[in-house]
Amino acid sequence: MANEKYVIGLDYGSDSCRAVVVNAATGEEMASAVKYYPRWMEGKYCDPLKNRYRQHPLDYIEGLETTVKEALAKCPAGTAEKVVGIAFDTTGSTPVLIDENGLPLALRPEFAENPNAMFILWKDHTAIKEAAEINELAKKWDIDYTAYEGGIYSSEWVWAKIAHVLREDEAVEKAAYSWIEHCDWLPALITGKTKPEEAYRGRCSAGHKAMWLEEWGGLPSEEFLVALEPKLAGFREHLFEKTHTSDTQVGTLTPEWAKRLGLSEDVAVAVGAFDCHMGAVGAEITPNTFVRVIGTSTCDIMVSSYEEIGDKLIPGICGQVDGSVIPGMVGLEAGQSGFGDIYAWFKRVLAWPIENILAKSTLIDEETKTKLIDETLDQIIPALSEEAAKVPVSESTILAVDWMNGRRTPDASQLVKGTITGLNLASSAPLIFRALVEATAFGSKAIVDRFLENGVRIDSVIGIGGISLKSPFVMQTLADVLNMPIKVAKAEQACAFGSSMFAAVAAGVYPKIEDAQKAMGLGFAKEYLPNAENHALYLALYEKYRKLGNFTEKELFH
Repeated sequence: MANEKYVIGLDYGSDSCRAVVVNAATGEEMASAVKYYPRWMEGKYCDPLKNRYRQHPLDYIEGLETTVKEALAKCPAGTAEKVVGIAFDTTGSTPVLIDENGLPLALRPEFAENPNAMFILWKDHTAIKEAAEINELAKKWDIDYTAYEGGIYSSEWVWAKIAHVLREDEAVEKAAYSWIEHCDWLPALITGKTKPEEAYRGRCSAGHKAMWLEEWGGLPSEEFLVALEPKLAGFREHLFEKTHTSDTQVGTLTPEWAKRLGLSEDVAVAVGAFDCHMGAVGAEITPNTFVRVIGTSTCDIMVSSYEEIGDKLIPGICGQVDGSVIPGMVGLEAGQSGFGDIYAWFKRVLAWPIENILAKSTLIDEETKTKLIDETLDQIIPALSEEAAKVPVSESTILAVDWMNGRRTPDASQLVKGTITGLNLASSAPLIFRALVEATAFGSKAIVDRFLENGVRIDSVIGIGGISLKSPFVMQTLADVLNMPIKVAKAEQACAFGSSMFAAVAAGVYPKIEDAQKAMGLGFAKEYLPNAENHALYLALYEKYRKLGNFTEKELFH
């Protein structure tokens, strides 16, 4: 007991922050805690009609303190003294503009309520125009800086977001000295290395979202950036040339943060990365394994040896980056801009009369009414799933395309829209829901096919995230459409769990991340096997899905 060591993994999602305290020797989860971002939950600083989604840094800071303290309070006495490492994963690209001291502008009084001074969440699509300009410029330039990011730059990524905000807000533009990704800012904050020139920048975020590549000298050239937007002048020299993999130690906790978190100043802090990349590590990713982080959106991760990937440049994905997942291998990223968010959208549509008519009813008392509304809202998705699962594939006649939040992969575009067709007067809510679930599975197949077409072998599929653990209907549909078995990782907080593995390596408990995976991995909770008969029927539906997508993209939303 005296020699036990513990590590903390922190996962910052779209809605909340979660911390897990893990035994570094066995992978046993000692305790966890979750905090929803209070300002975000109030809808502050966001405008869904404009696709603007911003988050205040105070939500992140408060989440860090609350979750670490709560998780440690649930652990046996003395655990905090034995914590040796901490690591972060976050959504991305989620950057913020900072001043010369590395302070996010929203933490300065004059910008405290200004959305342009806050973190720009990955799903903020206000920079569609800037992304298009990057793509156009890159194709004319002597170096195509998008080449290792699938050849198409997205409005979900950092340079488009930063250019947009600088154009939109003169006061913010004048105060901005540099920018930093959320996953890099948190380690910088708690180690005191916040100045742009001192902050450790992760290979994951830089390679997948910032067009960083060692071979061409790091970030895109000053000339390229200024040609894109003159207001970007000078930013490159305030950024970075070198990047670090997440097995690297940034430093140790400052006295202030050690006290705030109730930890030792000797706790090692690892370089941060994106949630899906660390989640894939937590799910014990190996070469030729396709890991799906399934939540509001999906992020799909693979790792490949240098020999297998060779000189291949896979078009239309979200990047191939040396060391972004496991050091010594090339990390491949893809994903869908909407998955669980699509189901949540349909739930909101169905809930409109409940929240807007039943809520005003005077027939029942307020307490009963509140309980009735809450119970109904909680049961909408489970009830839809139960009924939709009873429908044979042969009777699934409604067809949908899963682009309600744009398309991430293959071939990123935030201009496309979702589609539902094949409706008639007998179309019920469960039938429409089934079509939406099938659409998200078809979108997944499009990604798998893109990898296979480019010679990347896929031997197995692993699912992680809430939907993979809680929705057998969605997972079985996915297995049937892909015609592949899908294992579900046992770790409930797989992203935070992956972070804890990197924390163990950064703290020196293990020499490399593969050793941490072997020692700490928890295995799998369930496996979904494909139904061959259903798959044959789905192949025909998938062709219709592709035709409908092509038609809507070219004829309606181009």
